[in-house]
Amino acid sequence: MWLGPGILLRLEGLFVAVGVLALYSRLDGNWLLFLLLILGPDVSMLGYLAGTRVGAAVYNLVHTYALPIVLGGFGFLATHALAVHVALIWLAHIGIDRMLGFGLKYPTGFKDNHLNRV
Repeated sequence: MWLGPGILLRLEGLFVAVGVLALYSRLDGNWLLFLLLILGPDVSMLGYLAGTRVGAAVYNLVHTYALPIVLGGFGFLATHALAVHVALIWLAHIGIDRMLGFGLKYPTGFKDNHLNRV
């Protein structure tokens, strides 16, 4: 069986989600906080109220691994547990999205994403 890029990207999302959930648990993360924040990044969809170009840009900014990694690094270096926990929840959200096939958006429309093209 050949594993194409689409399958590999979804598997990567699965491994990110599982890994950060394990780390969150190991760091004694608050599961109520997790439940409250897991869908937080999807608020970025409100950017689509300003049009597809702005919506895609805002959504993509919030749904890349870069910002939560920076937040988590800051939290780790500053020994700020809440920042680390929020970063892990954010990373879990992105990993779950990727696993489910919700990728970064193109300005052509909300359903047009990078995972649909691979």
